[in-house]
Amino acid sequence: MLLMKSYTKPVLYLIGISFIVKLLLASTIELGNDEVYYWTYVLRPDWNYFDHPPMVAWMIRMFSFNGWWASELSLRLGSFVGAAFSTWFIFKTGKLIGNERLGWYAALLYTASVYTGFIAGFFVLPDSPQMPFWTGALYIMAYLVIHKSEEKNWSVWIFLGMVIGLATLAKVHGLFLWAGFGLYILLQKRHWLSNPRLYVSAFITLLFLIPILYWNIQNDFITYRFHSGRVTHTGINTDAFLQEIVGEFAYQNPFVFVLVWLSVFLFIRKQFRFRQQRIGAWLFSMSLPMLLVFWGIALFNPTLPHWSGPAYIPLYFLVAAWLDQRKSVFFPGILKWAIGFVTVALLTGIALIRYSPVHFGSQSKEAYGEYCPTLDLSGWASLGEQFSSIVKEDIAEGQINSNPVLLTNKWFPGGHLEFYVSRISGVPLIGIGSLQDLHQFAWLNRQRAGLQIGMDAYAIVPSNLPMNVAEAYGTYFKTIEPAEKLKQQRGGGVVRYFYIYRLRNCKKVPDPLLP
Repeated sequence: MLLMKSYTKPVLYLIGISFIVKLLLASTIELGNDEVYYWTYVLRPDWNYFDHPPMVAWMIRMFSFNGWWASELSLRLGSFVGAAFSTWFIFKTGKLIGNERLGWYAALLYTASVYTGFIAGFFVLPDSPQMPFWTGALYIMAYLVIHKSEEKNWSVWIFLGMVIGLATLAKVHGLFLWAGFGLYILLQKRHWLSNPRLYVSAFITLLFLIPILYWNIQNDFITYRFHSGRVTHTGINTDAFLQEIVGEFAYQNPFVFVLVWLSVFLFIRKQFRFRQQRIGAWLFSMSLPMLLVFWGIALFNPTLPHWSGPAYIPLYFLVAAWLDQRKSVFFPGILKWAIGFVTVALLTGIALIRYSPVHFGSQSKEAYGEYCPTLDLSGWASLGEQFSSIVKEDIAEGQINSNPVLLTNKWFPGGHLEFYVSRISGVPLIGIGSLQDLHQFAWLNRQRAGLQIGMDAYAIVPSNLPMNVAEAYGTYFKTIEPAEKLKQQRGGGVVRYFYIYRLRNCKKVPDPLLP
Protein backbone atom coordinates (compact mmCIF):
# COMPACT_ATOMS: atom_id res chain seq x y z
CA MET A 1 0.00 0.00 0.00
CA LEU A 2 1.43 3.37 -0.96
CA LEU A 3 1.64 6.56 1.02
CA MET A 4 -1.57 7.58 2.76
CA LYS A 5 -2.81 11.14 3.22
CA SER A 6 -3.50 10.64 6.91
CA TYR A 7 -2.45 7.99 9.43
CA THR A 8 -4.67 9.20 12.25
CA LYS A 9 -7.41 6.59 11.65
CA PRO A 10 -4.95 3.67 11.40
CA VAL A 11 -3.39 4.72 14.71
CA LEU A 12 -6.82 4.94 16.34
CA TYR A 13 -7.68 1.49 14.95
CA LEU A 14 -4.36 0.18 16.32
CA ILE A 15 -5.17 1.61 19.75
CA GLY A 16 -8.74 0.30 19.65
CA ILE A 17 -7.83 -3.21 18.51
CA SER A 18 -5.03 -3.45 21.08
CA PHE A 19 -7.40 -2.25 23.81
CA ILE A 20 -10.12 -4.76 22.90
CA VAL A 21 -7.64 -7.66 22.71
CA LYS A 22 -6.35 -6.80 26.17
CA LEU A 23 -9.91 -6.62 27.52
CA LEU A 24 -10.60 -10.10 26.15
CA LEU A 25 -7.39 -11.52 27.57
CA ALA A 26 -7.45 -9.79 30.96
CA SER A 27 -9.61 -12.39 32.67
CA THR A 28 -8.04 -15.41 31.00
CA ILE A 29 -4.98 -15.41 33.26
CA GLU A 30 -4.82 -14.69 36.97
CA LEU A 31 -2.78 -11.89 38.48
CA GLY A 32 0.99 -12.27 38.81
CA ASN A 33 2.87 -11.90 42.09
CA ASP A 34 3.80 -8.26 41.36
CA GLU A 35 0.22 -7.40 40.42
CA VAL A 36 -1.36 -8.82 43.56
CA TYR A 37 1.39 -7.23 45.64
CA TYR A 38 0.42 -3.78 44.31
CA TRP A 39 -3.15 -4.57 45.29
CA THR A 40 -1.91 -4.45 48.90
CA TYR A 41 -1.06 -0.78 48.31
CA VAL A 42 -4.75 -0.14 47.83
CA LEU A 43 -5.58 -1.68 51.21
CA ARG A 44 -3.58 1.00 53.01
CA PRO A 45 -3.52 4.41 51.29
CA ASP A 46 -0.25 6.24 51.89
CA TRP A 47 2.01 8.92 50.43
CA ASN A 48 4.61 6.32 49.45
CA TYR A 49 5.22 2.64 49.92
CA PHE A 50 8.12 0.40 50.89
CA ASP A 51 9.45 0.01 47.37
CA HIS A 52 7.60 2.45 45.09
CA PRO A 53 5.78 5.81 44.92
CA PRO A 54 1.96 5.87 45.15
CA MET A 55 0.85 6.30 41.51
CA VAL A 56 0.22 2.59 40.86
CA ALA A 57 -2.00 2.46 43.95
CA TRP A 58 -3.95 5.51 42.75
CA MET A 59 -4.43 3.89 39.34
CA ILE A 60 -5.75 0.64 40.80
CA ARG A 61 -7.97 2.49 43.24
CA MET A 62 -9.44 4.61 40.43
CA PHE A 63 -10.29 1.76 38.08
CA SER A 64 -11.43 -0.64 40.80
CA PHE A 65 -13.79 2.01 42.21
CA ASN A 66 -11.83 2.39 45.44
CA GLY A 67 -11.30 -1.35 45.69
CA TRP A 68 -14.99 -2.26 45.40
CA TRP A 69 -14.53 -4.00 42.03
CA ALA A 70 -11.62 -6.36 42.65
CA SER A 71 -10.85 -8.57 39.68
CA GLU A 72 -8.17 -9.30 37.14
CA LEU A 73 -9.85 -6.91 34.71
CA SER A 74 -10.32 -4.01 37.13
CA LEU A 75 -6.72 -4.11 38.33
CA ARG A 76 -5.37 -4.19 34.77
CA LEU A 77 -7.80 -1.73 33.19
CA GLY A 78 -5.70 1.30 34.07
CA SER A 79 -2.74 -0.25 32.24
CA PHE A 80 -4.82 -0.59 29.05
CA VAL A 81 -5.97 3.02 29.25
CA GLY A 82 -2.43 4.21 29.90
CA ALA A 83 -1.13 2.22 26.92
CA ALA A 84 -3.78 3.82 24.68
CA PHE A 85 -2.73 7.35 25.65
CA SER A 86 0.96 6.43 25.37
CA THR A 87 0.53 5.11 21.84
CA TRP A 88 -1.25 8.32 20.84
CA PHE A 89 1.55 10.47 22.31
CA ILE A 90 4.10 8.40 20.40
CA PHE A 91 2.21 9.00 17.16
CA LYS A 92 1.93 12.74 17.80
CA THR A 93 5.63 13.00 18.68
CA GLY A 94 6.61 11.14 15.51
CA LYS A 95 4.40 13.43 13.46
CA LEU A 96 5.99 16.46 15.12
CA ILE A 97 9.60 15.47 14.46
CA GLY A 98 8.93 14.02 11.00
CA ASN A 99 5.53 13.25 9.51
CA GLU A 100 2.44 11.15 10.14
CA ARG A 101 3.90 8.03 8.55
CA LEU A 102 6.91 8.29 10.86
CA GLY A 103 4.51 8.60 13.80
CA TRP A 104 2.54 5.57 12.56
CA TYR A 105 5.70 3.46 12.37
CA ALA A 106 6.71 4.58 15.86
CA ALA A 107 3.25 3.66 17.20
CA LEU A 108 3.57 0.19 15.64
CA LEU A 109 6.99 -0.26 17.25
CA TYR A 110 5.64 0.87 20.61
CA THR A 111 2.81 -1.66 20.34
CA ALA A 112 5.11 -4.44 19.13
CA SER A 113 7.58 -4.02 21.99
CA VAL A 114 7.02 -6.63 24.68
CA TYR A 115 7.89 -4.07 27.35
CA THR A 116 5.76 -1.10 26.26
CA GLY A 117 3.00 -3.00 24.50
CA PHE A 118 2.51 -5.80 27.00
CA ILE A 119 4.54 -5.68 30.22
CA ALA A 120 3.77 -2.02 30.96
CA GLY A 121 0.67 -1.99 28.74
CA PHE A 122 -1.15 -5.01 30.17
CA PHE A 123 0.12 -6.00 33.59
CA VAL A 124 -0.20 -3.89 36.74
CA LEU A 125 3.23 -2.41 37.41
CA PRO A 126 4.53 1.04 38.42
CA ASP A 127 5.63 1.29 34.79
CA SER A 128 1.98 1.15 33.69
CA PRO A 129 0.88 4.57 35.00
CA GLN A 130 4.32 6.00 34.26
CA MET A 131 4.22 5.36 30.49
CA PRO A 132 1.55 7.96 29.52
CA PHE A 133 3.44 10.63 31.47
CA TRP A 134 6.80 9.48 30.07
CA THR A 135 5.59 9.60 26.47
CA GLY A 136 3.69 12.83 27.18
CA ALA A 137 6.91 14.40 28.45
CA LEU A 138 8.70 13.34 25.25
CA TYR A 139 5.98 15.04 23.21
CA ILE A 140 6.32 18.30 25.15
CA MET A 141 10.11 18.19 24.85
CA ALA A 142 9.86 17.59 21.10
CA TYR A 143 7.58 20.62 20.90
CA LEU A 144 10.24 22.75 22.58
CA VAL A 145 13.02 21.30 20.43
CA ILE A 146 11.15 21.87 17.15
CA HIS A 147 9.53 25.23 17.82
CA LYS A 148 12.09 27.83 18.77
CA SER A 149 9.31 30.33 19.40
CA GLU A 150 8.03 28.21 22.32
CA GLU A 151 11.23 28.59 24.34
CA LYS A 152 9.66 31.54 26.15
CA ASN A 153 6.23 29.98 26.58
CA TRP A 154 5.70 29.66 30.32
CA SER A 155 2.76 27.26 30.02
CA VAL A 156 4.78 24.68 28.04
CA TRP A 157 7.60 24.65 30.59
CA ILE A 158 5.20 24.50 33.53
CA PHE A 159 3.32 21.63 31.93
CA LEU A 160 6.60 19.80 31.28
CA GLY A 161 7.57 20.05 34.95
CA MET A 162 4.17 18.72 36.00
CA VAL A 163 4.20 15.77 33.61
CA ILE A 164 7.71 14.69 34.63
CA GLY A 165 6.66 15.09 38.26
CA LEU A 166 3.70 12.76 37.67
CA ALA A 167 6.00 10.26 35.92
CA THR A 168 8.23 10.32 39.01
CA LEU A 169 5.24 9.73 41.30
CA ALA A 170 4.78 6.49 39.38
CA LYS A 171 8.43 5.44 39.49
CA VAL A 172 11.51 7.39 40.48
CA HIS A 173 12.99 6.47 37.09
CA GLY A 174 11.02 9.49 35.88
CA LEU A 175 13.97 11.66 36.92
CA PHE A 176 15.87 10.19 33.97
CA LEU A 177 13.67 12.42 31.81
CA TRP A 178 15.39 15.44 33.31
CA ALA A 179 18.78 13.73 33.08
CA GLY A 180 18.32 13.16 29.35
CA PHE A 181 16.85 16.58 28.68
CA GLY A 182 19.60 18.18 30.71
CA LEU A 183 22.22 16.41 28.62
CA TYR A 184 20.55 17.65 25.45
CA ILE A 185 20.50 21.23 26.78
CA LEU A 186 24.22 21.05 27.56
CA LEU A 187 24.98 19.73 24.08
CA GLN A 188 22.60 21.73 21.90
CA LYS A 189 20.75 24.43 23.84
CA ARG A 190 23.15 26.03 26.29
CA HIS A 191 21.37 29.35 25.99
CA TRP A 192 18.42 27.71 27.77
CA LEU A 193 20.57 27.70 30.90
CA SER A 194 19.77 31.40 31.19
CA ASN A 195 16.05 30.75 30.71
CA PRO A 196 14.28 31.02 34.10
CA ARG A 197 11.46 28.85 32.77
CA LEU A 198 13.78 25.83 32.76
CA TYR A 199 14.46 26.17 36.48
CA VAL A 200 10.83 26.78 37.33
CA SER A 201 9.93 23.63 35.39
CA ALA A 202 12.52 21.57 37.29
CA PHE A 203 11.34 23.05 40.59
CA ILE A 204 7.76 22.03 39.82
CA THR A 205 8.97 18.47 39.33
CA LEU A 206 10.69 18.62 42.71
CA LEU A 207 7.39 19.65 44.31
CA PHE A 208 5.91 16.34 43.19
CA LEU A 209 8.65 14.55 45.12
CA ILE A 210 7.47 15.99 48.46
CA PRO A 211 5.08 13.08 49.28
CA ILE A 212 7.85 10.55 48.56
CA LEU A 213 10.43 12.42 50.64
CA TYR A 214 7.96 13.12 53.48
CA TRP A 215 7.11 9.43 53.80
CA ASN A 216 10.75 8.36 53.68
CA ILE A 217 11.73 10.88 56.35
CA GLN A 218 9.08 9.34 58.58
CA ASN A 219 10.29 5.81 57.74
CA ASP A 220 14.07 6.20 57.96
CA PHE A 221 14.46 6.38 54.15
CA ILE A 222 13.64 2.69 53.88
CA THR A 223 12.79 2.94 50.15
CA TYR A 224 16.24 4.19 49.25
CA ARG A 225 18.02 1.80 51.60
CA PHE A 226 16.13 -1.09 50.00
CA HIS A 227 16.88 -0.09 46.40
CA SER A 228 20.49 0.85 47.11
CA GLY A 229 20.97 -2.62 48.55
CA ARG A 230 19.94 -4.08 45.19
CA VAL A 231 22.73 -2.25 43.34
CA THR A 232 25.63 -2.54 45.77
CA HIS A 233 28.82 -3.20 43.82
CA THR A 234 30.42 -6.50 44.74
CA GLY A 235 32.73 -7.06 41.75
CA ILE A 236 32.42 -7.56 38.02
CA ASN A 237 29.50 -9.87 37.21
CA THR A 238 29.58 -10.82 33.53
CA ASP A 239 26.61 -13.17 33.92
CA ALA A 240 24.43 -10.35 35.23
CA PHE A 241 25.48 -8.09 32.35
CA LEU A 242 24.73 -10.76 29.74
CA GLN A 243 21.37 -11.43 31.39
CA GLU A 244 20.56 -7.71 31.13
CA ILE A 245 21.37 -7.62 27.39
CA VAL A 246 19.52 -10.87 26.68
CA GLY A 247 16.61 -9.56 28.75
CA GLU A 248 16.48 -6.36 26.70
CA PHE A 249 16.57 -8.47 23.53
CA ALA A 250 13.52 -10.42 24.74
CA TYR A 251 11.62 -7.60 26.45
CA GLN A 252 11.95 -5.22 23.52
CA ASN A 253 10.91 -7.97 21.05
CA PRO A 254 13.87 -9.47 19.14
CA PHE A 255 12.74 -7.80 15.89
CA VAL A 256 12.39 -4.39 17.57
CA PHE A 257 15.71 -4.79 19.39
CA VAL A 258 17.60 -5.56 16.16
CA LEU A 259 15.83 -2.71 14.33
CA VAL A 260 16.76 -0.26 17.10
CA TRP A 261 20.46 -1.00 17.08
CA LEU A 262 20.62 -1.29 13.29
CA SER A 263 19.03 2.16 13.06
CA VAL A 264 21.47 3.55 15.62
CA PHE A 265 24.35 2.21 13.51
CA LEU A 266 22.91 3.58 10.27
CA PHE A 267 22.19 6.98 11.82
CA ILE A 268 25.74 7.27 13.10
CA ARG A 269 26.94 6.28 9.58
CA LYS A 270 24.76 9.12 8.22
CA GLN A 271 22.58 6.78 6.16
CA PHE A 272 19.51 8.85 7.06
CA ARG A 273 18.72 12.14 8.79
CA PHE A 274 15.89 14.04 10.42
CA ARG A 275 14.74 17.30 8.86
CA GLN A 276 16.37 19.09 11.80
CA GLN A 277 19.79 17.90 12.94
CA ARG A 278 19.09 18.54 16.62
CA ILE A 279 16.33 15.88 16.66
CA GLY A 280 18.88 13.07 16.58
CA ALA A 281 20.89 14.65 19.39
CA TRP A 282 17.73 14.95 21.48
CA LEU A 283 16.71 11.32 20.93
CA PHE A 284 20.14 10.00 21.86
CA SER A 285 20.24 12.25 24.92
CA MET A 286 16.89 10.92 26.12
CA SER A 287 18.09 7.33 25.79
CA LEU A 288 21.79 7.06 26.64
CA PRO A 289 21.88 8.22 30.30
CA MET A 290 19.37 5.60 31.36
CA LEU A 291 20.94 2.83 29.29
CA LEU A 292 24.46 3.60 30.52
CA VAL A 293 23.37 3.70 34.17
CA PHE A 294 21.65 0.32 34.07
CA TRP A 295 24.35 -1.26 31.95
CA GLY A 296 26.81 0.01 34.52
CA ILE A 297 24.78 -1.49 37.36
CA ALA A 298 24.46 -4.78 35.47
CA LEU A 299 28.26 -5.03 35.29
CA PHE A 300 28.25 -5.63 39.04
CA ASN A 301 24.76 -6.65 40.14
CA PRO A 302 21.77 -8.54 38.74
CA THR A 303 19.17 -6.25 37.19
CA LEU A 304 15.71 -6.59 35.67
CA PRO A 305 15.33 -5.83 31.93
CA HIS A 306 12.29 -3.62 32.37
CA TRP A 307 14.29 -1.15 34.46
CA SER A 308 15.93 0.14 31.27
CA GLY A 309 12.80 -0.33 29.15
CA PRO A 310 11.88 3.38 28.81
CA ALA A 311 15.34 4.16 27.42
CA TYR A 312 14.40 2.41 24.18
CA ILE A 313 11.33 4.56 23.52
CA PRO A 314 13.26 7.53 22.01
CA LEU A 315 15.14 5.07 19.80
CA TYR A 316 11.86 3.85 18.27
CA PHE A 317 11.79 7.17 16.44
CA LEU A 318 15.18 6.41 14.89
CA VAL A 319 13.76 3.16 13.52
CA ALA A 320 10.64 4.94 12.32
CA ALA A 321 12.68 7.64 10.56
CA TRP A 322 14.84 5.04 8.79
CA LEU A 323 11.79 3.08 7.63
CA ASP A 324 10.07 6.29 6.57
CA GLN A 325 12.98 7.35 4.38
CA ARG A 326 13.57 3.84 3.05
CA LYS A 327 10.12 2.98 1.67
CA SER A 328 6.78 4.72 1.25
CA VAL A 329 4.60 1.84 2.43
CA PHE A 330 1.78 1.58 4.92
CA PHE A 331 2.98 -1.49 6.81
CA PRO A 332 6.65 -2.49 6.27
CA GLY A 333 7.25 -6.22 6.29
CA ILE A 334 9.67 -6.09 9.22
CA LEU A 335 7.01 -4.44 11.39
CA LYS A 336 4.54 -7.15 10.40
CA TRP A 337 7.05 -9.68 11.71
CA ALA A 338 7.46 -7.71 14.93
CA ILE A 339 3.70 -7.51 15.52
CA GLY A 340 3.37 -11.18 14.60
CA PHE A 341 6.07 -12.18 17.07
CA VAL A 342 4.50 -10.40 20.05
CA THR A 343 1.06 -11.80 19.10
CA VAL A 344 2.31 -15.39 18.86
CA ALA A 345 4.34 -15.01 22.07
CA LEU A 346 1.29 -13.66 23.88
CA LEU A 347 -1.07 -16.40 22.71
CA THR A 348 1.51 -19.12 23.37
CA GLY A 349 2.11 -17.83 26.88
CA ILE A 350 -1.60 -17.73 27.70
CA ALA A 351 -2.11 -21.24 26.29
CA LEU A 352 0.72 -22.58 28.47
CA ILE A 353 -0.57 -20.81 31.58
CA ARG A 354 -4.12 -22.07 31.17
CA TYR A 355 -3.84 -25.45 29.50
CA SER A 356 -0.37 -26.95 29.76
CA PRO A 357 -0.60 -30.34 31.55
CA VAL A 358 3.00 -29.98 32.72
CA HIS A 359 5.02 -27.29 34.40
CA PHE A 360 8.45 -26.10 33.35
CA GLY A 361 10.20 -26.02 36.70
CA SER A 362 11.72 -28.43 39.17
CA GLN A 363 10.45 -32.01 39.14
CA SER A 364 11.70 -32.80 42.64
CA LYS A 365 9.14 -33.85 45.21
CA GLU A 366 10.32 -31.20 47.68
CA ALA A 367 10.10 -28.28 45.23
CA TYR A 368 7.64 -29.42 42.59
CA GLY A 369 7.26 -26.68 39.99
CA GLU A 370 9.91 -24.33 41.40
CA TYR A 371 11.10 -21.70 38.86
CA CYS A 372 8.18 -22.34 36.50
CA PRO A 373 6.94 -18.92 35.32
CA THR A 374 3.47 -20.17 34.33
CA LEU A 375 2.50 -21.06 37.91
CA ASP A 376 2.65 -17.46 39.02
CA LEU A 377 -0.48 -16.71 36.97
CA SER A 378 -2.71 -19.70 37.64
CA GLY A 379 -4.31 -21.85 40.32
CA TRP A 380 -4.84 -19.22 43.00
CA ALA A 381 -8.59 -18.64 42.56
CA SER A 382 -9.30 -22.35 42.96
CA LEU A 383 -7.07 -22.44 46.04
CA GLY A 384 -9.09 -19.62 47.60
CA GLU A 385 -12.37 -21.50 47.09
CA GLN A 386 -10.99 -24.77 48.48
CA PHE A 387 -9.39 -23.06 51.46
CA SER A 388 -12.66 -21.31 52.35
CA SER A 389 -14.38 -24.70 52.53
CA ILE A 390 -11.58 -26.18 54.65
CA VAL A 391 -11.78 -23.33 57.18
CA LYS A 392 -15.55 -23.69 57.55
CA GLU A 393 -15.24 -27.45 58.08
CA ASP A 394 -12.36 -27.08 60.54
CA ILE A 395 -14.26 -24.58 62.67
CA ALA A 396 -17.44 -26.67 62.58
CA GLU A 397 -15.55 -29.82 63.62
CA GLY A 398 -13.50 -28.07 66.30
CA GLN A 399 -10.25 -28.65 64.45
CA ILE A 400 -9.38 -24.97 64.84
CA ASN A 401 -10.64 -22.09 66.95
CA SER A 402 -12.94 -19.52 65.45
CA ASN A 403 -11.43 -16.37 63.97
CA PRO A 404 -8.11 -17.88 62.83
CA VAL A 405 -5.53 -15.94 60.81
CA LEU A 406 -3.49 -16.83 57.73
CA LEU A 407 0.29 -16.36 57.85
CA THR A 408 2.88 -15.33 55.30
CA ASN A 409 6.61 -14.78 55.72
CA LYS A 410 7.27 -13.12 52.35
CA TRP A 411 5.60 -10.64 50.00
CA PHE A 412 5.26 -13.47 47.52
CA PRO A 413 3.21 -15.57 47.72
CA GLY A 414 1.79 -13.13 50.29
CA GLY A 415 0.17 -11.02 47.58
CA HIS A 416 -1.61 -14.03 46.08
CA LEU A 417 -2.69 -15.22 49.51
CA GLU A 418 -4.08 -11.75 50.25
CA PHE A 419 -6.03 -11.31 47.00
CA TYR A 420 -7.20 -14.83 46.23
CA VAL A 421 -7.33 -16.52 49.64
CA SER A 422 -7.68 -14.04 52.50
CA ARG A 423 -10.05 -11.74 50.61
CA ILE A 424 -12.29 -14.65 49.56
CA SER A 425 -12.25 -16.65 52.80
CA GLY A 426 -12.40 -13.70 55.19
CA VAL A 427 -9.40 -15.04 57.13
CA PRO A 428 -7.08 -12.06 57.76
CA LEU A 429 -3.49 -12.33 56.55
CA ILE A 430 -0.67 -11.54 58.96
CA GLY A 431 3.00 -11.19 58.02
CA ILE A 432 5.66 -12.80 60.23
CA GLY A 433 9.27 -12.40 59.21
CA SER A 434 11.78 -9.70 58.31
CA LEU A 435 10.92 -6.31 56.87
CA GLN A 436 13.05 -7.04 53.81
CA ASP A 437 10.96 -10.13 53.10
CA LEU A 438 7.51 -8.83 54.00
CA HIS A 439 7.69 -5.38 52.36
CA GLN A 440 4.24 -3.78 52.50
CA PHE A 441 2.81 -6.48 54.78
CA ALA A 442 4.77 -4.95 57.66
CA TRP A 443 2.61 -1.83 57.30
CA LEU A 444 -0.58 -3.86 56.83
CA ASN A 445 0.16 -5.57 60.15
CA ARG A 446 -0.23 -2.18 61.80
CA GLN A 447 -3.91 -1.91 60.87
CA ARG A 448 -4.79 -5.51 61.63
CA ALA A 449 -5.35 -7.06 65.01
CA GLY A 450 -2.50 -9.49 64.49
CA LEU A 451 -1.65 -12.57 66.50
CA GLN A 452 -2.83 -12.93 70.07
CA ILE A 453 -1.97 -15.48 72.72
CA GLY A 454 -4.07 -18.62 72.26
CA MET A 455 -5.01 -17.85 68.66
CA ASP A 456 -4.92 -20.48 65.89
CA ALA A 457 -3.63 -19.93 62.38
CA TYR A 458 -3.08 -21.46 58.96
CA ALA A 459 -0.05 -21.55 56.71
CA ILE A 460 -0.20 -22.35 52.99
CA VAL A 461 2.96 -23.47 51.21
CA PRO A 462 2.94 -23.81 47.40
CA SER A 463 5.26 -26.60 46.27
CA ASN A 464 7.02 -24.23 43.86
CA LEU A 465 7.89 -21.93 46.79
CA PRO A 466 9.11 -24.45 49.36
CA MET A 467 9.62 -23.39 52.97
CA ASN A 468 9.99 -24.99 56.40
CA VAL A 469 6.88 -24.04 58.33
CA ALA A 470 8.31 -25.21 61.65
CA GLU A 471 11.38 -23.00 61.24
CA ALA A 472 9.33 -19.99 60.17
CA TYR A 473 6.53 -20.17 62.74
CA GLY A 474 7.47 -22.80 65.35
CA THR A 475 8.60 -20.13 67.83
CA TYR A 476 5.07 -18.74 68.02
CA PHE A 477 2.81 -21.82 68.22
CA LYS A 478 2.60 -24.85 70.49
CA THR A 479 1.69 -27.30 67.71
CA ILE A 480 1.99 -27.35 63.92
CA GLU A 481 0.44 -30.13 61.87
CA PRO A 482 -0.19 -30.81 58.16
CA ALA A 483 -3.86 -30.39 57.32
CA GLU A 484 -4.45 -30.76 53.58
CA LYS A 485 -2.55 -31.36 50.36
CA LEU A 486 -4.35 -29.73 47.45
CA LYS A 487 -3.59 -30.40 43.80
CA GLN A 488 -3.46 -27.77 41.08
CA GLN A 489 -4.51 -29.51 37.91
CA ARG A 490 -4.12 -28.14 34.43
CA GLY A 491 -4.77 -29.82 31.10
CA GLY A 492 -5.31 -33.15 32.86
CA GLY A 493 -2.00 -33.06 34.74
CA VAL A 494 -0.92 -32.05 38.24
CA VAL A 495 1.37 -29.01 37.99
CA ARG A 496 1.60 -27.93 41.63
CA TYR A 497 0.62 -28.80 45.20
CA PHE A 498 -0.57 -26.50 47.97
CA TYR A 499 0.31 -27.74 51.46
CA ILE A 500 -1.99 -26.40 54.19
CA TYR A 501 -0.89 -26.46 57.84
CA ARG A 502 -2.80 -25.89 61.07
CA LEU A 503 -0.94 -23.90 63.70
CA ARG A 504 -2.58 -24.12 67.12
CA ASN A 505 -2.42 -22.11 70.30
CA CYS A 506 -0.22 -19.07 69.81
CA LYS A 507 2.29 -18.99 72.69
CA LYS A 508 4.29 -15.91 71.69
CA VAL A 509 3.42 -12.75 69.80
CA PRO A 510 6.02 -11.57 67.22
CA ASP A 511 7.71 -8.26 67.91
CA PRO A 512 6.44 -5.43 65.68
CA LEU A 513 8.65 -4.75 62.67
CA LEU A 514 7.94 -1.03 62.65
CA PRO A 515 8.10 1.51 65.47
